[in-house]
Amino acid sequence: MRALRILLVVVVILGGLFVIVDRVAVNFAEGEAADRLKASENLAAAPDVSIKGFPFLTQVAGGSLDEVEVGIQDYEATAGDGAQKIRIDDLHADMKGVEFSGDYSSATADSATGTATVSYDELLKTARSEPAQVAPGVTANVVGLSDGGHGKIKVEVEATVLGTELPEPVYVLSSVKVVDGDTVRVQADALPKFGSITLPESRVRRITDFQQKIDGLPGGIRLDKVEAGKSGVHITVKGSDVRLAG
Repeated sequence: MRALRILLVVVVILGGLFVIVDRVAVNFAEGEAADRLKASENLAAAPDVSIKGFPFLTQVAGGSLDEVEVGIQDYEATAGDGAQKIRIDDLHADMKGVEFSGDYSSATADSATGTATVSYDELLKTARSEPAQVAPGVTANVVGLSDGGHGKIKVEVEATVLGTELPEPVYVLSSVKVVDGDTVRVQADALPKFGSITLPESRVRRITDFQQKIDGLPGGIRLDKVEAGKSGVHITVKGSDVRLAG
């Protein structure tokens, strides 16, 4: 019995040491992965990297990690023709089945899902913010975006008719969706009215409707769905064969 107790104590001690070594190793790996992502994606600060699953060391031995979560604040994605940037306030991605090379210089995930948030002020940069003529004597421009409720964006438009600015802005509820996996499109559900003047739909939509391309996300992940929220648009992202490093 005494020998059995000693054996049990040894097993417990060794198990505890293994857990400690495993956690030290995973913390080191998370730091290394964060530094490599910062360098490869040209980030201003190191992202948050969390390697899931236990034990970590047996996953490393097998050359594949079950799950890796990555969080990036204030990520600058490519917008429009590539010369412009659009800031993503919070980008979170959950990577599954991450395989890495023997020298750990590269890693690729089988699949990735996640979320991103773009503020209304940032999205407003893509709208027609300078007054434009929509009809003889009538100019208009978008001056604000906000939450319209039920997944809609409320678009605020100021207009000048025959040299006189309308006393109140015109508001229109707009739907927002993802097209082509890389573009957020905002389209008015109904056309606003500018006083008593009736305007052609095509001219009005030049002001109310706009879109923003968001490309160059980490590892090649793409936009999936989008919905308006209180502080901005909330986007879900997804991808396959997502490269984390290398």
